[in-house]
Amino acid sequence: MGKIPNFSFTIFPLRSVVVLESISQIGLIYFIFTIGVEIEPSVVKRSGVRSVAFASMCMFVPFAIGSTSALMLSDGLDSDINLGAFVIFLGVLFSITAFSVLARILAELKLLSSDVGGLAISSVLIVDTCSWVLFSMALTLQLSGGDMAAAFWTLLSGGVFITATFAVVKPAVWWVMQRTPEGQDMSEMHTCFLLAGVMAWGFIANVLGVHPIFGAFAYGLAIPSGTIGEGLIDKAADFMECLLLPLYFALSGLRTNFASIVDTGNALFIVIVVLIASASKVAGSLFIAFFFKMPLIDGLSLGLLMNTKGIIELAVLNIGRDKHIIGDQMFTVLLLMFVILTALVEPTLAVVMRTTRQFVTHKRRTIQCSKLDTELRLLVCVHSTREAPSMISLLEISSPMKRSPIFVYVLHLIELTGRATSMLLLSSKVDAGHHAGKDSSMYSQGNLSRLQTQSEQIMNAFESYEQQAGGVSVQPLTALSPYSTMHEDVCRIAVEKRANLIILPFHKHPTVDGDVEVTHPALRSLNQHVLSQASCTVGILIDRGLSGRSGASYSVALLFFGGADDREALSYAFRLAYNQSLRLTVLRFIEGPKEQSSESLNDERVVTVMAEDFKELELDEAHLNEFRRKCEGLEGVQFSEMVSANAEDAVAIIRSMEETHDLYIVGVRHSRWSHTIAGLTEWSECPELGPIGDFLASSDFTFKVSALVVQQCPEELAGADAAAASFPDSPGRQVRLCMNNVQ
Repeated sequence: MGKIPNFSFTIFPLRSVVVLESISQIGLIYFIFTIGVEIEPSVVKRSGVRSVAFASMCMFVPFAIGSTSALMLSDGLDSDINLGAFVIFLGVLFSITAFSVLARILAELKLLSSDVGGLAISSVLIVDTCSWVLFSMALTLQLSGGDMAAAFWTLLSGGVFITATFAVVKPAVWWVMQRTPEGQDMSEMHTCFLLAGVMAWGFIANVLGVHPIFGAFAYGLAIPSGTIGEGLIDKAADFMECLLLPLYFALSGLRTNFASIVDTGNALFIVIVVLIASASKVAGSLFIAFFFKMPLIDGLSLGLLMNTKGIIELAVLNIGRDKHIIGDQMFTVLLLMFVILTALVEPTLAVVMRTTRQFVTHKRRTIQCSKLDTELRLLVCVHSTREAPSMISLLEISSPMKRSPIFVYVLHLIELTGRATSMLLLSSKVDAGHHAGKDSSMYSQGNLSRLQTQSEQIMNAFESYEQQAGGVSVQPLTALSPYSTMHEDVCRIAVEKRANLIILPFHKHPTVDGDVEVTHPALRSLNQHVLSQASCTVGILIDRGLSGRSGASYSVALLFFGGADDREALSYAFRLAYNQSLRLTVLRFIEGPKEQSSESLNDERVVTVMAEDFKELELDEAHLNEFRRKCEGLEGVQFSEMVSANAEDAVAIIRSMEETHDLYIVGVRHSRWSHTIAGLTEWSECPELGPIGDFLASSDFTFKVSALVVQQCPEELAGADAAAASFPDSPGRQVRLCMNNVQ
């Protein structure tokens, strides 16, 4: 738009540009400060050999390519450009990676908690740390006119400055933390004091001959990335990201002049060098992956991620142009290439990941299809500490047996707020503890954030249960996503871990006065998406005091109306039958007589529905008969049948059971009962629970009884195949063939 006559002079008059540049520089300084806060030094300390190898290959090879190209371009340099500064500057520019952009790409592609994400985060921190040191050396050489002694003293003073920063700022932050009550935010006075320190440290760095952004960066590093750091970022982020940084981008656009590209030969050479440097990162990552016997697709992904550029590279370009290290033509060409490369990274990586996922077989996994002599894999999802006790009680009910152990994946679901702080914090947590085993030492350093403390409490509770119970193995996991896409993480992890059952908490929780409240409106949408997209069985646990009975005997009732979901619930109940401290009651509802018109019986569509109902009835009979045969002789198992002609009868029967049970288990869908319980469906508040599950969760059901609502995988297999897998002696296949003939 700058090519439009008088556009730039009208929208950005010369007298305002100076003011806007000063304001945008303030925004840049505070942004660099947030980057420093977001970086956790312990992540670099914990980086393994692989991270160091990837970082070295992704930095030194592009640095060598950039430095060599700078020497080849040295003949056309202006007299005021120092050759050493120019060589180091181009090397740094080609090797540096944008941490904030990379973290957001990892989050959007669901790679933040993966091995690739952990390696990328650790590698980019090492690369950026080394690049900042070299960039500081380049600036010093340019400002001192190539005087090595001056450059040495500037670097030495910078090192002393950083050391003094940690010596002064860290005690000040700890002093503020000690005067901040637990669970509360900092006072406004402390917040203003710490934020004003950003400008003060930038000024001191400028006095020492270092760029102000280095002072802000060192100041941010000295602040722990916990509640204090998150509070400071939250206070400054909106004003900085919504007003100050857009000005910086706009002014960078004003500086970009395509008419400055007059030497097409040099411009083309720079483009080729940028492409070679980018390709070298990919090739180097592939080599390191091959050396460490990693999947080559991980090396390719890391190489692509290390090519991301962002505002850091834009700031480096602007500083290089302001300090006359590079000219307008090189500034314009490099800026254009970095924009193109960054725009290509995420879609290219998405295509690569999607291509590899096509080779993963998504097999439908249910409880019916699993054999009793194999382990039952559960994916237990937890949002907060209040849900952990009820989930542990459900595991106690599940009665793990030696011949049928339970493997539990505890998935802590954390909302992604979009801040790189939380991304790095959780990715480092997952990399240090959840992927490496049960190591809680990661929580011992720095200030514990609320999420870290909450996650530690959840995992400790499940690990304590693992130590006390027999036949249970627990593996903690973390999913960091916005609620709008969190279901994708749950379904993906269920496929990767080959889970038979996903257990989700209900979006309502009981209060002290006996009422229920919605914890988060997005949790219901999450449950609905998982129910519709999961490739395994899904259960929603409605907790109404189940957690208060931990360690005691339980009484469980299975409400069997018929259908695939109820048969899945019956298969789950069969695993509970061998729990000696459990009383299991299977209550089967039988349809009573109902009126039918003679005209409807002549309707071909109704006859088809009746045939389908008859097939479902035969499958139900086969499962129930096999269940009774295998549970014969077990004292804690009771089986009874009740006749119900309509929804009122079913509700009355359930109410008559009063508070004799601690947990109800029921399926979501009851195809044969759709016309009978239509009255419940019309008044349903949560249709995803089904008519009976919604009644058990509603305020109309006043008894404090918990419920587990079970839904089989939506992508139905043949009923007889599932039946044969669960009960080999059942005549399911013959029933299926006979009903095909009838229909």
